[in-house]
Amino acid sequence: MTALATAPVPGSEAFTSEFAARKPRFSADPSWMAARRQAGIARFEALGLPTRKVEAWKYTDTQSLGRQAYQLADDATLSSAVMDELALAIDAYRLVFVDGLYNAELSDVAGLPDTVRVVPLSHAILHQPEVVGGSLNRLTGIDFTPFVALNSAFTEEGAVIQVGPRTVLDKPVYALFISRAAVDGQPVTMSHPRLLMQLGSRAEASVIEHHIGETGATNFTNLVAEVMLERGAVLNHYKLGEAATGETHIASVQVEQPRDSQYRSVNLNTGGGLVRNDIVCDLNGNNAHARLDGLFFGRDRQHVDTHTLVNHNEALTFSDENYKGILADRARGVFNGRVLVKRDSQKIEAHQNNANLLLSDRAEINTKPELEIYADDVKCSHGTTTGQLDEGAVFALRARGIDEQTARGLLTLAFANEVMTGLGIDAIAERIERSVAGRLPSRFHLDELVDLSVELAGGTVAVARDEDFA
Repeated sequence: MTALATAPVPGSEAFTSEFAARKPRFSADPSWMAARRQAGIARFEALGLPTRKVEAWKYTDTQSLGRQAYQLADDATLSSAVMDELALAIDAYRLVFVDGLYNAELSDVAGLPDTVRVVPLSHAILHQPEVVGGSLNRLTGIDFTPFVALNSAFTEEGAVIQVGPRTVLDKPVYALFISRAAVDGQPVTMSHPRLLMQLGSRAEASVIEHHIGETGATNFTNLVAEVMLERGAVLNHYKLGEAATGETHIASVQVEQPRDSQYRSVNLNTGGGLVRNDIVCDLNGNNAHARLDGLFFGRDRQHVDTHTLVNHNEALTFSDENYKGILADRARGVFNGRVLVKRDSQKIEAHQNNANLLLSDRAEINTKPELEIYADDVKCSHGTTTGQLDEGAVFALRARGIDEQTARGLLTLAFANEVMTGLGIDAIAERIERSVAGRLPSRFHLDELVDLSVELAGGTVAVARDEDFA
């Protein structure tokens, strides 16, 4: 009797075909990398793209990805003028990736301390197999999501960031991912970058992850980030999403935090057609702190989905989460924040809040904060609010001689300000200000705006709480 071949799950064929076609490209892989690729594509072929029947994806349809023939980019050509137009104007150690491939000419990591290593993943695979071989997929195994399995199959590039013990990095590491628009009948590209961030004991660093696309880009980015902190390490992880409105961006982030470590995520998204972020923090030691701040702004028919999970695996661990959503036109947002307190994880503290502002009666938000607690000596809170701009506040600003469009932009920006407070990177704040409120008259400054909003209206939105949206 002949064994029957298992048919691939619908939606996976386009990706498995590209994998088969690109095998010669991966021929130089070390054996452990080749095995990792094969396991990833086999797992993805078995799972396929997630459907809305899967609880975690019930509001986000990814099936259209299976109907597009994506290809890996063959070059990373980009002029410095285009990069300068798209990049943040900041003083940082910079790695530049174009359609997922490393561009050495546009990158600049000169002056790094001897105790810090910032290299493209392709370099680390060849020259540091003892580092990446045991770290890739250690936190996010191929079963994490189908997209992690897909990334495992196609991983070529990304950034490896290692900060030695007791090292305080003097300026941020800036990982810039640029998507080009297809021209002259070129195929739509996909990329599967990896970020591997490792901080030694009591090290401190900031990493800026910036995704931006040229106007008209329709590419697919599928990123996986793994963050490994040692005792007392402090990492500020900023993510700025400015993909073109025709692009799809999927990201999976896993963080491992031992005793006394601190991880701050600032996840800011204003672009992309379909965006999904999964962030998981494992608090594995006493006095580990996780702070997750986020802001998503959707227009037209953008769809932005954020899922977070904080696992309080040990006693005396702490987490704070504050996400804000602003949705206009027919944009849709999804927020699912889950806090899991394991058995015997006593004396933990966890707070979570999601507030949303709808600028159109056609915009939609699906929000679900969750607490799952198996300990009895804890301090936990969660909540969600959804509302519209307070028309009284709009009127009050107009009475001061401000036109209606500017007044609404100012109040919308004031709503976002809580997440932006303490950001510490002016270039990012300016991008968000321009996206959320447009180009405001120069006489307005953010601090003055907040004071003015509170003075005139006592707040910026008329709010309905979650119980009103049962």
